[in-house]
Amino acid sequence: MALNLEIDTAIYKYGLPMEWPDAVISEANQLSSEILKKDKHNRIDFREHPLITIDDSNAQDYDDAVCCQRTPSGWKLLVAIADVSAYVISGSALDNEACLRGNSIYFPDRVIPMLPESLSNGLCSLNPQEDRLCLVCEMLIDKKGEIAHSRFIEGIMRSQARLTYDELAAIVIMRDTDIRGQYKAFIPHLEELYQLYKILKRARVRRGAIQFNQAETRIVFNSEKKIEHLELLVRGDAQQMIEEYMIAANVAAGRFLQENKAPILYRTHDGPTADKLENLRTFLRRFGIRLSGGEYPKPAHYTALLKRVAKRADDHLIETALLRSLSRAVYHPKNTGHFGLSLNCCYTHFTSPIRRYPDLLIQRGIRHIIRNGNCDGFNMKAERLKELSTHCSLTECRADGVMRDIIYWLKCEYMVDKVGKTFPAKIKAVTSFGLFVELDDIYIEGLVHISRLYNDYYHFDPIHHRLQGKRNRRTYHLSESIKVRLIRINSQKRKIDFEPA
Repeated sequence: MALNLEIDTAIYKYGLPMEWPDAVISEANQLSSEILKKDKHNRIDFREHPLITIDDSNAQDYDDAVCCQRTPSGWKLLVAIADVSAYVISGSALDNEACLRGNSIYFPDRVIPMLPESLSNGLCSLNPQEDRLCLVCEMLIDKKGEIAHSRFIEGIMRSQARLTYDELAAIVIMRDTDIRGQYKAFIPHLEELYQLYKILKRARVRRGAIQFNQAETRIVFNSEKKIEHLELLVRGDAQQMIEEYMIAANVAAGRFLQENKAPILYRTHDGPTADKLENLRTFLRRFGIRLSGGEYPKPAHYTALLKRVAKRADDHLIETALLRSLSRAVYHPKNTGHFGLSLNCCYTHFTSPIRRYPDLLIQRGIRHIIRNGNCDGFNMKAERLKELSTHCSLTECRADGVMRDIIYWLKCEYMVDKVGKTFPAKIKAVTSFGLFVELDDIYIEGLVHISRLYNDYYHFDPIHHRLQGKRNRRTYHLSESIKVRLIRINSQKRKIDFEPA
């Protein structure tokens, strides 16, 4: 099946909204494609600031722009966010549809946006050299990486440039002469951003935030939308730089709303449950390692273990087990903290209002307080806040599910013409019915069914996570390297079958 047909099938399967209601189209068409004079009223002009967007190379909508300058006590960091709340009014058709969708979903060949394209890629997007309305989070950050002071400002801005993560890395990390020449005017500002990132990263390490280094598989297509090859995508310092600035802005947004006693959708992340913790420790014992922290391990205990196993050949399996022991981050009306980021303060999502509905809600609250001096009139009943928390968490989960489904299908399609070939792999899981293996380098998973272990009758040992031969005592155990031969692909069922080579 072609990629576009498979995506159509997934969209139908998951019940994703595809068509824009007439009322939404009508409201979007009534908006000017440019900022009107009345829109600039009571806004601070940031158009001369060196604000730039830094995103992935295939990004289509730009929510955020950043710049910073050194001060005697540290840095002043500006995070400018597209002011979607200026155009998407609460209770409007645009708002109702954005709420229904919950978030944008990015497929390899298309996007199902939360907002019509005229807003998501046009009027709201911080495109280079175009005037845009924004909400600016201005933070004074001390030399320890702590937010000493913050404030929010309604502004108007003009993105001075659009950089990709690769270009940012080439400029400040690899110091590529050619790329630095192209962005000569921005080099001093980018260098300051990099120095601030180092400070924020040290602060992150001090508080014990978990830093998973899970590599993702990027699927590269040719001009005919056929898979050309797979490559590993590891998040480097360039991506982490922007992440740290966004985390700081999200913390500042949560504090601002909490200080003004406004209703908030918090972004929360719970630590491991007792059952998951027990399963994790059972798994880790097989590798001769242990997680400290007793019944209530802290993020720092996870971080310490990740550092200990970083040089091991099986570090990827251990890191995956640690990640799976944690719950999903969700939206919640109460602040229960964020385990992964090791933040007990009021953390929320503020920085992506073009593609996430919770961010738009947070932006509305901040803008209301700026204009009115308090949150009076910005009322949201507790029951409604709870409903929105659940709904937005579910739409996020739905988006992850449909994308995971498509990625599995694409991996199956990539392997179709490789039946009969042999690959190096590692055993990722051992069950009573066989071995789940993961191919080295490209992280494609599949099953070696126990019926394919021809040379003996194998017994499953659940305590030691292994299969052991009855006659020859041959064992297959977790993290063992193994050569496998691809024998069968079922793209529709997302199944890949191997046998020992």
